[in-house]
Amino acid sequence: MSSHSSRPGHLARRLFQLYAGLALYGASSALLVRSGLGLEPWNVLHQGLSERTGLSMGLVLTIVGATVLLLWIPLRQRPGLGTVSNVLVIGAAMDATLAVVPDAHGLPARVAFMVAGIVLNGAATGLYIAARFGPGPRDGLMTGLHQRTGVSIRVVRTAIEITVVATGFILGGTVGVGTLLYAVAIGPLAQLFLRVFAVPSASDGSTVVATGQPRGAILRP
Repeated sequence: MSSHSSRPGHLARRLFQLYAGLALYGASSALLVRSGLGLEPWNVLHQGLSERTGLSMGLVLTIVGATVLLLWIPLRQRPGLGTVSNVLVIGAAMDATLAVVPDAHGLPARVAFMVAGIVLNGAATGLYIAARFGPGPRDGLMTGLHQRTGVSIRVVRTAIEITVVATGFILGGTVGVGTLLYAVAIGPLAQLFLRVFAVPSASDGSTVVATGQPRGAILRP
């Protein structure tokens, strides 16, 4: 099969991975909410803002994502399809999942929700990053600040996530063992799933995977 004839299928796979990954990201985040054992850093902030405003977490996530995207302008970052889709899809998927999945009761169920949420979040991250349609708004903020200030990615990411976790906790967001486990596990999980879901190149059939810890492994969304 020629590379020309394989392009439609190649694009279709990438699009499927993008939107499946973003939807799964929102659903997995909702499982962490229902576990009550702690959220990802940005969702601590989203939950806190939701508690204060009365808006759904998914809507808050969308509003915050759009606001962060505006910060790309002075940082001279260029959004892709994945960037815009990130803003629109994850929050909707989170709200849809929260509408049908009740709170977990009892420690075993809560732990199961927490573990499932973290593992599925890693799979979701691998899916949408491997699709290569552009970073999420928060990832672009991190890399943009790195490029404009010269401060390392690790320091910029740590500073941003400490800030959002602290702010979210003050506003009423849930910080717990799930937050810590997420921080420890998401990098290795995302790296694993980036390799699992690597998309072959349309030209030569080879796969492109990350060789180090993915920059956008912790959004997150």
